Amino acid sequence: MWTGKYVRSPFARSLFLNMNDSEEVETQEWYRCSPDLLGETVRPLFVQSHLDQDTQAFLRRSIEKSGWMFTQLYHSFISTVLSPLVSRTSINGLLGRGSMFVFSIDQFQQLLRITPEWRGERLLDLGAGDGGVTEVMGAHFKEVYATEVSSPMKWHLQKKKYKLLGIDEWQHSGFQYDLISCLNLLDRCEDPLDLLRGIQRSLVPGTGRLLLAAVLPFQPWVEIGGKWQRPREHIKVKGKKWEEQVTHLSNEVFQEVGFKVEAVTRLPYLCEGDMYKDYYVLDDAVFVLKPVEV
Repeated sequence: MWTGKYVRSPFARSLFLNMNDSEEVETQEWYRCSPDLLGETVRPLFVQSHLDQDTQAFLRRSIEKSGWMFTQLYHSFISTVLSPLVSRTSINGLLGRGSMFVFSIDQFQQLLRITPEWRGERLLDLGAGDGGVTEVMGAHFKEVYATEVSSPMKWHLQKKKYKLLGIDEWQHSGFQYDLISCLNLLDRCEDPLDLLRGIQRSLVPGTGRLLLAAVLPFQPWVEIGGKWQRPREHIKVKGKKWEEQVTHLSNEVFQEVGFKVEAVTRLPYLCEGDMYKDYYVLDDAVFVLKPVEV
């Protein structure tokens, strides 16, 4: 499912590691959108993103780590042994690898239309992983809550002092949140529409927002005990192109469960690499959604 780029030759690696921040590079394709293919209601909501310094820094770290041959061999061996029994997320948590990058702090602020000084009360990050992306958002909130299925990833979140909630507990905590993030989770959960409805009920009325990232093309699978299976509830997203699927999600799926799109951008969903690839990349659509009455 993952695709990625090789930057293995010394010459190519040198070029990448020494590129200027202002240079136009091939990775700008990750951010390209054809506005004329978006629906009329979605077109004015698109926010153009670019390869920035934080993203380049993540790529540099990934390239450096992929070159640690003995470490990568050890990781490969452990993954082979544990993969029949343990989820890939938990294996990554145990090994301290596979960190994800969805957006930079500047991209986050641009999407939410907030200043660096803005502060909210509560953030809830659903499926927070090792908390790397939570950290980008959390600087803007007084209280940061997170959920995670994987025990090793929970340990990473606790080390970062985030308040952990159970997978179902967050809906019954009595809290309402200024921002709930659901990043690349919609295609990895059993009941995605129920999840969206629960989020809608848990946001602060009027001002609460959902920040949702979805990998496109949309291909839902759920990992259980190291095996992949189809979810109980299947969202069928229409369209072959990125822009067509974004339009269908905006005008059909999100509206059905009580959300209106305020902003959407195209970003790469990046993951640290291994002994085979320097990094992995998927195509993300990142939405800011406002609750409305169904």
